[in-house]
Amino acid sequence: MLLLFGLGSFFMRSAGCAINDIWDRNLDGKVTRTKNRPLASGQLSIHSAVTFLAIQLLGGLAVLLQLNSLCIGLGFLIVPAIVLYPGVKRVSYWPQFLLGITFNWGILMGYAAMQYDISIPALLIYAAGVNWTIMYDTIYAYQDKEDDLIVGIKSTAIRFQNNPKLWLSFFGSLTVSGIGASGYIAGLGWPFYVSLLVGTMHVVWQIGTLKVKDGADCSRKFSSNKIF
Repeated sequence: MLLLFGLGSFFMRSAGCAINDIWDRNLDGKVTRTKNRPLASGQLSIHSAVTFLAIQLLGGLAVLLQLNSLCIGLGFLIVPAIVLYPGVKRVSYWPQFLLGITFNWGILMGYAAMQYDISIPALLIYAAGVNWTIMYDTIYAYQDKEDDLIVGIKSTAIRFQNNPKLWLSFFGSLTVSGIGASGYIAGLGWPFYVSLLVGTMHVVWQIGTLKVKDGADCSRKFSSNKIF
């Protein structure tokens, strides 16, 4: 099961990145950080990108069909959100919310694969994952805020620009409390709460020391979430 989900994550994360770059190929060239991406710079043709995307989607489908019917249904249900996510940043300041929905969908699928059900702890940890994604991807988006304002791209970084740390603290708190509630309902023992305390300290450190006007610092804080 771990191998299947590892492969599925690889294929669908790759597909999501390809979809995003295809949508944004004309915008990425106007943003300093992304102007050298293969499609934006012309190093890769749209035909090659679509071919790559098709291969990744077929790989993801092959993995999905090895799972139970509930997982298969969940897999097809999330596809429209994956495809539409890049377009949301053109019309809403909350693309990070949809990103959180798609990035953390594997939590529900993993639980469904093992239990053939979706319980309250699974929903709570999923909600925590969505809030965590909003938090860390907002930090990520601060790298491009000035360019995004020029080209007309929307994000939570722009939406929160007047009180960034207040908003980040809000979503960080929802993340930690959601994980804690999930573990409590699931009856986990003290090692879980020790780990949660360490994770909470990491969130506090991230937000407390974040310099939203320093792109390099935003990149470092975003990357630090891989150990959360």
